[in-house]
Amino acid sequence: MVIKRIKNNFDWQFLVIVLILTFLGLVFIADASAPQALKFFGDRFYFVKQQVVWALFGFVFLLLFSNINYKIWSKLSVFIFAFSIFLLILVITPWFGFKALGASRRIVLGSFGFQPSELVKFSLVLYFAKLAESRKGFFAYILPLFIVCFLIMLQPDLGTTLVVAAIGTAQIFVAGVSAVKFLGLLILSSFLGFALIWFSDYRRDRLLTFLKQVTDPLGKSYHISQILISLGLGGFWGVGLGESRQKYLFLPEAATDSIFAIIAEEIGFVGSVVLIGLFLYLIYRGFKIAVLSSDIFAKMTAFGFTVWIASQAFLNLASMTSLTPLTGIPLPFISYGGSSLIMILMSAGIVLNISKYQNLDLSRMVGRKLIRKKNKK
Repeated sequence: MVIKRIKNNFDWQFLVIVLILTFLGLVFIADASAPQALKFFGDRFYFVKQQVVWALFGFVFLLLFSNINYKIWSKLSVFIFAFSIFLLILVITPWFGFKALGASRRIVLGSFGFQPSELVKFSLVLYFAKLAESRKGFFAYILPLFIVCFLIMLQPDLGTTLVVAAIGTAQIFVAGVSAVKFLGLLILSSFLGFALIWFSDYRRDRLLTFLKQVTDPLGKSYHISQILISLGLGGFWGVGLGESRQKYLFLPEAATDSIFAIIAEEIGFVGSVVLIGLFLYLIYRGFKIAVLSSDIFAKMTAFGFTVWIASQAFLNLASMTSLTPLTGIPLPFISYGGSSLIMILMSAGIVLNISKYQNLDLSRMVGRKLIRKKNKK
């Protein structure tokens, strides 16, 4: 059967959810960051002003990329991936890398700062989609994935390494590699991940703190203790928007990695479920776009970008609800940070462009199934 393609309007539901999540991110950053911004910069809106600028840049890229045929990224993928590797090497050098809290994760040139690890997530998705399009074998994926993970761990940044590993592993699986080789990759990755945690003092402390959360509430357990206090204060309905107590410098990283704790405190369990529901529906729309895409590069690209959002959101929310140890991962669209927001909005633009090109036969088949279900009801 000849695959038919039809150029449709883009998936407006995907776009609307992206807009809503980004707007909510600006609202919650303005709220959660106010005490810290006032204390250190004398301007309670210091952080949200920066985030608004980054959001505007991000939406410019989203609109631009949503109108550029996605096939161009297949041609540029190797160059972008090589450039991102170069930046990863550059960030760990003492001349360009900016060191903070014992880690070198940003390249700073004057007033401009950028996290190469965010570009790597973007470029890895495109590069692995290119490999799948070219029908490359299992080992063509393994070497670049391990190089990227190794360079990110040198920063060091275990949380981002886990997200990159999740993206790469998911794309390798979808590419249709041998089940035996894929299982071997999972076992090896799990072993290396445990080794990286156990043989690093601060990571091992985080793991042990996770297992014994109440043993040192004013020391090693302070961060997770404050998170749990925020969740407890929020209860079912929350204390009210803007009424958080924990944001007054009790909770570390209130506007970045821990912003969900402030959100849960203010809008409670009900509001948190609504926010998580928005993420779940966005992920559903992303996977649907991937399924209905009519060529392997489009499928792998849409799938990879969706896995990026899903894995990063899961790790952040899981660590905030004490299901996993703290990983230092921002919540997509919501947490403060320009590099993450801009790269995710750029990715969303590519997914929107892919959504314009649907497999007509699959679209009709899905539509018929939905009609049958509706008639049965």
